[in-house]
Amino acid sequence: MARLNSPMTYSSALGAEQCLAGTFRVELPAQTAEWSDGMYQVHGYQRGEVVPTLALMYSHKHPEDRPWCKDIGEKISTAGGYFCTYHRIIDAQGRVRHVLTSGDAIRDGEGNITAVEGVTLDLTSTLRRETEQTARDAVVAATSTRTVIDLARGMLMGKLLIGSDDAFQLLVSDSSRRNIKLALVAAELVALAERPDGAAGLEEAVQRMLAWPKAAPAAAAAAGAAGAARSDVNANRP
Repeated sequence: MARLNSPMTYSSALGAEQCLAGTFRVELPAQTAEWSDGMYQVHGYQRGEVVPTLALMYSHKHPEDRPWCKDIGEKISTAGGYFCTYHRIIDAQGRVRHVLTSGDAIRDGEGNITAVEGVTLDLTSTLRRETEQTARDAVVAATSTRTVIDLARGMLMGKLLIGSDDAFQLLVSDSSRRNIKLALVAAELVALAERPDGAAGLEEAVQRMLAWPKAAPAAAAAAGAAGAARSDVNANRP
């Protein structure tokens, strides 16, 4: 039997680093197998360490996935067709690998199924890299969210002369009233403050927040007192 070649692969998560992958052929009904070098590596072996068979392949399937893989394998062996499974294997070193296996049944000139050929792609590194990137993105997003909320809270504290907790409660109340995320409420205020012509819009937004009956009473009271104090100061100016 001719030696099988491993497939060329590409993963957007890994870039230039190739995914580990291998090809296989299982002869029927003998259930003997031929593996490419990559197929040995996916299973934690080097060529010559084991004799590949269908039974060996099933023995490396994760116990929770093995019944499904065997069921599909039996159907392909008897009825033919194509298959594709995403499942886990446990390699010779006891490591769990996440793999995608696809293939099809091979028929002879009389229509009899004589073999199953396919490819197994190890997605473990791809999944790990994408999970790590997702986690990093989440941290960046969370940091950005906290930053904009802190900016908006600081603006309210300075504008209304209120404490940190009261300013935060105003943001939370407006978020609840409008049924939008807290970060979006904060971002709107910050955006208004950064616009050259945004003073009027910012004042309107703040007054809307204060006017809502469920706005923090302490914040509303403090804002009212601050407004009165500013009026007194202005009245006493020469």
